[in-house]
Amino acid sequence: MELDSPSNYSGFAYRMVIAGHYHESDTYSIVRPDGMSDWLITYTLGGEGYFEADGCEQRVMAGDVTLLKPGTPHRYSTPKGKNWNFVWAHFTGGFMDTSLLPLDALTIRQIEQQAVRDRIYNAFLRILSDSREQGAYWHELCLGALREVLMLLAKQHTSGFDPRIEETLYLLAQRMQESVRVEELARSVGLSASRLSHLFKENTGESIVEALNRMRIKQAALLLAHTNRNATEAAHDVGFQNYNHFTRQFRKYIGLTPSEFSQSVRAKE
Repeated sequence: MELDSPSNYSGFAYRMVIAGHYHESDTYSIVRPDGMSDWLITYTLGGEGYFEADGCEQRVMAGDVTLLKPGTPHRYSTPKGKNWNFVWAHFTGGFMDTSLLPLDALTIRQIEQQAVRDRIYNAFLRILSDSREQGAYWHELCLGALREVLMLLAKQHTSGFDPRIEETLYLLAQRMQESVRVEELARSVGLSASRLSHLFKENTGESIVEALNRMRIKQAALLLAHTNRNATEAAHDVGFQNYNHFTRQFRKYIGLTPSEFSQSVRAKE
């Protein structure tokens, strides 16, 4: 990712997304006693930084997303003896759904799930690329990537799941068509198989196998409703090797057999 040189951004909104990537020593410091007229979002890639707002100081490290509300007097800097590697973007709140924007003056969220970290990093890569190129629809593309980041934060905030369970759910979705082993999932999230099974049930209310089957059946129902796949093809597409088992699970989660479901869909057309 290409680095930018620190600028003296005025803090006044220009009705567009302004973004950059900095890697700064402890001489870096930004002070805005009157705040800004737009939002600031940062994502720390490495090292350490800190923010001062509302009379308190908070450190940020790798995996932290920070949101600073317009009109908030603030300072952010690299701590003494440290380096701070981060990406940032200024944006106008009017372009975003208010439900995605926090109420607090300063919000810092630690992203523990690696899959979410990767998605946020890739979103910022797109923001930087599109804002530098400024080709057709560049601003809309930047806003779309920012919305993705904000929605990922909102999802994490509202789910209430342990980050390791969030990671497990992501892996199940990614490997839905494969034969999934709990031991392999457990190694991926740094837990024993028994601990993962217990924690998963505690967080979601269902076992790992039940969650996987539910994902598969929901996807199969979408295929039957919106594509020309038949039940046998849909079962194979979502990872079921035994059609009778697929039929039993389909009835369990949908309340109909696959053929009954397909007939009900056609009757509504």
